[in-house]
Amino acid sequence: MSRTNMLRAAAALAVAAAIPLTAAGPTRIKLGTLAPENSPWTSALRTMGSSWAKATGNRVTLTVYAGTIPSESNAIARMAVDGLQAATLMVAGLAELDDAFNVFAVPFFFSSNAELAHVQERLTPLLQEKLAARKLRLLHWGNGGWVRLFSKTAVRTVADLREARLYTTEGDDRWVRWYASNGFHAVPLAPGEIPKQLKLPTGAINAAPMPPVYAVALQVFRDAPYMLDLPVAPLVGATVITESAWNKISPEDRAEMLEVARLMEKQIGEQAPALDAKSIDEMTKTGILKLVALDASDATTFRATVDKLTSTQRGVLVPADVYDMAVRERDAFRKARGGRG
Repeated sequence: MSRTNMLRAAAALAVAAAIPLTAAGPTRIKLGTLAPENSPWTSALRTMGSSWAKATGNRVTLTVYAGTIPSESNAIARMAVDGLQAATLMVAGLAELDDAFNVFAVPFFFSSNAELAHVQERLTPLLQEKLAARKLRLLHWGNGGWVRLFSKTAVRTVADLREARLYTTEGDDRWVRWYASNGFHAVPLAPGEIPKQLKLPTGAINAAPMPPVYAVALQVFRDAPYMLDLPVAPLVGATVITESAWNKISPEDRAEMLEVARLMEKQIGEQAPALDAKSIDEMTKTGILKLVALDASDATTFRATVDKLTSTQRGVLVPADVYDMAVRERDAFRKARGGRG
């Protein structure tokens, strides 16, 4: 190469090096979620996206596709081929990534938001490692309130529960087998089928667990008007982003995004109890919802019976080491507080 050509090449490299990284355009993140369009979580995600754009000078943009994906399995598959770069998943979807997340779905395992937050904090480093193995990054946790049981006829005892045709998320036959082995009749369905099947006089299900705010959004309480007034489990969710999309973002912008996500997580967590109470009040005022309250002895018996059943999930639905760690942290928290919660 002549000296002239060498100088030209050097000049071209210098110009290329001087071009800012943002010249390639913003990183556009498409996020899928099963959360209904009119839900507070969808609104929170869009607010988070606006804050990301502002904090990064529009170098990162977020588009939320709410209630348009057929399933969380579909969202996970689309992330694998870059059709989506992020997803807000509930426990069922997260458990497709790793069974460890099933610990948040164990009925009556937690008794308060504070207890959940403590265990979640302790488990987060381990769960981040599980996600990293799937080339995903945890952005934030989500709290959808506490799941209650909505049914067409009143459920007051474990025997009543065993008579019900219970909704369970499709995709993991182990849950169906676990229910069956303990004398329950669980029917796996896509979430979108819940309102349809409850509306039918002889639908596939006659009972479905969900948070009150979802029962309002989907108007499920009109066809399943009995609500067992005993929190079953928190509805835990999380937003994850693909490693490939995350790596396109500068460390500085990532720090801004995580701070925004952390604030949203805190806000949603603080709002969840009020959303539960508001939703139950709204349904009660229609005159349709009937609260099924248990007296103290019934509640104690109910919880003790279910506790024995749910411990059988250890090593079957929840890895033994994760289950044991969660129990250890939960019980330590209870001991420090002087009891449950």
